[in-house]
Amino acid sequence: MSEILGARGLTVGYGTLAVARELELSVAPGRVLLILGPNGAGKTTTLLTLAGALRPLAGEVLLAGERVTSPLHRRVAQGLAFVPDERGAITRLTVEENLRLCPGDADRALALFPELNDHRRRRAGLLSGGQQKMLALALALSGDPKVLLADELSLGLAPRLVSRLLEAVRAAASAGIGVVLVEQHAHQALEIADDVVLLAHGRIALSGPVAEIRADLERVLAGGYMAVSGNGAGATH
Repeated sequence: MSEILGARGLTVGYGTLAVARELELSVAPGRVLLILGPNGAGKTTTLLTLAGALRPLAGEVLLAGERVTSPLHRRVAQGLAFVPDERGAITRLTVEENLRLCPGDADRALALFPELNDHRRRRAGLLSGGQQKMLALALALSGDPKVLLADELSLGLAPRLVSRLLEAVRAAASAGIGVVLVEQHAHQALEIADDVVLLAHGRIALSGPVAEIRADLERVLAGGYMAVSGNGAGATH
């Protein structure tokens, strides 16, 4: 199975403070890698480092098999799309103006979320939270990226909207895009994920294909992450 995005011995953090250490990650085209973990586990920091918004403290990131040290905007030019946990559109511009600036076909972006058609002349900052996330995801996918990184798409949204966004992510993966997803709605996200990594205590505590480790994951989630081993020993597949 080919790899579109990977991490080898990756340590992430801020300044000299490491948040998560020695991460081994692999994302293949057509598959969704879900990163789970309690608050403070380093999920968003890991995603920011994979995207190029943060420098790794150690280790390396691979994009399409090549080691990359370039910043976010250059990785975007290499086929990476990133949807942050906050707004992913320019809020002072209208939906239409955001679409004109998108890296791909505006009509294709709207085809992903036709409900945005009625708001084309509305400023993005005046959209509901769910509509803003739809716009951000549509903009990211419009350029037909090789890999999509998405952070907390569901933050503050109703379950119906969460399902709508996750369905779009699954459809993108089924079309051949590799996806790395950080998501607080773990059970919903597991329904569309192929592989999962559980971060705890600064390291990978559990990883593997969802189908193979589902029982272990359910046990951990039922315990509110309290069932994760303190050092992860013996838990990683």
